[in-house]
Amino acid sequence: MINTLEGTSYHQGGRTVDNYLDNFQTLVSDVGYTDPQTLVVKFRRGLKLGIQNQIATMLYGRPADTDPDTWYRAAWRIDQACLANEAFQSVLRSTPFAPTKTVSARPPPMFVVRLPPALPLPVTPKPLPPTLSIGVPMDIDATRKARSLSLRGCY
Repeated sequence: MINTLEGTSYHQGGRTVDNYLDNFQTLVSDVGYTDPQTLVVKFRRGLKLGIQNQIATMLYGRPADTDPDTWYRAAWRIDQACLANEAFQSVLRSTPFAPTKTVSARPPPMFVVRLPPALPLPVTPKPLPPTLSIGVPMDIDATRKARSLSLRGCY
């Protein structure tokens, strides 16, 4: 039995992870392997390459190489997901998709959407023209000149 674990006959091949795991656990139990790291190495070596790669390259939650139970669960989850995806794909492939065209004597009903009346746009008041100041600068200058002329005559 030890020779079986050293060869490739115990590998998963076309079996599900469930079947592979049952046979693997029976085999390592019969041989007496108990070292967790050895169990992970042997289990990982026998897995389908795609499943083994997915587990080994997980970004988050990757099982430790010394935790065989976590490896078993991860392999089982990935295998179940692959089986479900294959079933989904086979249904898509087996169901011919041809759009059906139905002819009706009446055209489909048309729905009219009535919008509420538009609100008037707010009116902005026009700016008032600028007001003129009471005094004009030139008038002030003219007044000063007149005083200064009259005072000069007194001296």
